[in-house]
This record gives sequence, structure tokens and C-alpha cells, in this order.
Amino acid sequence: MSSLLIRNIRTLVSAETTPRHIVKGAEMAQLPVINNAWVLSENGRIAAFGIMADCPERADVILDATDRFVFPAWCDSHTHIVFAATREEEFVDRIRGLSYEEIARRGGGILNSARKMQLASEDDLLAGARARLYEVIGMGTGAIEIKSGYGLTLESEMKMLRVIRRLKEESPIPVKATFLGAHAVPLEYRERRQDYISLIINEMLPAVAGEGLADYCDVFCDKGFFTPDETDKILKSASVYGLKAKIHANELGITGGVQVGIANNALSVDHLEYTGEEEIKALLNSDTIPALLPNCAFFLGIPYPDARGMIDAGLPVALASDFNPGSAPSGNMPFVISLACIRMKMLPEEAVNAATLNGARAMELEKEVGSVAAGKRANLMISRPMNSLAVLPYHFGSQLAEKVIVNGKVFENELPDPTIKAII
Repeated sequence: MSSLLIRNIRTLVSAETTPRHIVKGAEMAQLPVINNAWVLSENGRIAAFGIMADCPERADVILDATDRFVFPAWCDSHTHIVFAATREEEFVDRIRGLSYEEIARRGGGILNSARKMQLASEDDLLAGARARLYEVIGMGTGAIEIKSGYGLTLESEMKMLRVIRRLKEESPIPVKATFLGAHAVPLEYRERRQDYISLIINEMLPAVAGEGLADYCDVFCDKGFFTPDETDKILKSASVYGLKAKIHANELGITGGVQVGIANNALSVDHLEYTGEEEIKALLNSDTIPALLPNCAFFLGIPYPDARGMIDAGLPVALASDFNPGSAPSGNMPFVISLACIRMKMLPEEAVNAATLNGARAMELEKEVGSVAAGKRANLMISRPMNSLAVLPYHFGSQLAEKVIVNGKVFENELPDPTIKAII
């Protein structure tokens, strides 16, 4: 039996003797903590924790966390880290004044990534995604969801999902896979979009389900992409194969995406940069989690989601990075927390709850990760010396993770194959 003891912790964050599965509304401002604490893991799982007066004396590995906070690792419920190439040329186009939608209409955006994806080998895609995965683990991410959606052909979508499966098999942290064939309509289907929807329903979904490649099915329901009716048709077809719904909704406008996600019992509706009273009311009458992606608003210069309105209404909120090559080329979850506090007026406690337990719930992993509780994975982040919780969002962009613990071991941030060179 291998054991790890972290002692002299200034503040142990999200320490739960009675584990919660989600945090809503005013409760999001409540963060259970223990000061002057210790936490013990055995065989990769949290075994016990408490105040230093009751600290065990022995363990195989002992770490001192004087003046430091210990957090549960971040739970990033929305990423696209399997891609063939970055899109910095479009970044420059936006500086010159083109909008995200204009770039997409010219064949850029998702379609640009799809062309490059179709030419990439599975091994090359795996090398790049592995490098990104290890990068974000090094910043404290302890569970992650990864979407397809840059294939847009049966062959390429399957290739992406097989890469995600290979990542899942070797990853030291939990990985969830999402099929996102309905990410955009390919150029060759622009005048016959129903044929592409039929391809998704009649060929892609059976193939994905047949190989057990996905946990969820997502649709980009928004202006210029898929309509609520089309989204409903795809999600209902996915449910036949046991794929639960997730959804991109209301990134570019109020489109009815939130409501169609709720109607299909979506685990989460993600983005929500455009959200009104009707959307909030609909969410309150559902079990669907709003997952907010402030990296996207920051990078594209679009409105930030109304996190304050959602929380004040009594909703749970999750935070995720949206790590992708076009609209959020970063998986830095501490920066996401900073943006949530600075631009969306979330309290530090609310942001931490959103990036841990609620993020875990948005991946159905709340029994495994998301808080410090006996039996959960010992996936933790030890900060640099900090005076208060507010230091985390206050020092935006700083690397405050001094050590990351994955399955009860110090994560060394070394790729399995040190010869790999991949575009981050």
C-alpha cells in the first residue's frame, strides 16, 4: 500500500465529510475548508483528513504545505484538445476586424480545422493531444472532457474519437468523450444540409455507438450552425444509442438552444454568452447545468455569460476552459477562475465550486473527483504560499500550482515519450 501525507496545510479547500453532488445558488459562496490541516491518501484515494492536532505520523511520502492552500484538482468539462493545427492566422484576421461568423462563412473556423484534421494521422493527433493533456494537468486539471467535431466526415470523426479513446486509456486523470459531429455543416453540404444531418444520424451515430467511442453527444445549436429543430432531431437519435445530451448553446445569440437542451435532458448546456430571463427560468425547472466558458468571451471579444444572474436565481454554475484552436486556445483553469471573478463578478468561493464539484457533476464524475472526500481520487493541487483564497483569481496568469497530485502521487509533468514534439 502506497501512501501520501500532506501536512501543515494552511487551508484545505472543499473538505467534505458528507460529500455533495452539486452546489447551487447561494450555496456556491460556501466553501467547506479546514485550516491548519492535513490530508492522507492511500493507493491513490483520499483516506482521511483533519486538523494538525490529529495528524498521522507516518506515510510513504510526506509533503509539507506550510502557508499553502490545497485544492481539489480542477474539473474541466468542455474541451476540444484533439486538433491537427493551431489557427493563429484567424486570430490576426479578427485583429483586422473580421468577426468569428465572417471567418466561418469564408471557410475558416471549424471548417479550417476540419480540413487539417482530415489530412492528419491518428498518431500525430495523439501526440499533440497528449502534450496538451499533460500541459493542463500540470496546471492542476484532474478530470477532463474532450469533444470530437473537427472531422465532419464519418472517417475523420471516428479517427478523432479513437484518439480520445487512446488518451482515455493512458491518461492518469479521468477522461470523458463527446461526439460532436454536428459542430458545423461542411461546405459541400451547404446547399443540402439535411443530407449532412442524415449522415450524422444514419451513419455516424451507429458507428460511434457500435465501437463505444463516446459518452455524450453534443450539437452546436446557434446562429449560422444548427437550428433547435435540427438539434432536437440529432439529440433524440443519439439517445436511442444511449448517448446523453450535451449542447453548445447561445454563444452567438439567443436561439432556443438552452430550451432544446433541457427538453432532451442535457447534462449541461455550455457557453450561454447570450442568456435572458426565459433561459434562466427554464434552467431552474431542470437538472441541466449551465457550463460557462469565459475563455471564449475573452478571446473573441463577445459578451460574458451572466453568471451573477444565474447564481442569484438559484442555479448551479460550472466553469470550463473550452480549450480549442479557434476561440479559446488555452486550458489554464486558474485563468478561467480569474476571468469568472474579474469579468463575471463571481466570488472566489463560487468560482472554485464551479471549477471543481460542479465541473465534475457536468461530467458525471462527482463521486470520483471535485472535492476532498474519503474514497475520491487523490487528485489535488498544492498552491504556492497564499494569504487567502482571493489570491488565486487576483494573480491572474501566474502559475500558482506548486505541486499537482494525481492519484496520490506528485505529477512530474513528463510526457510518456520524452521525444515527442507537438504543437501545443
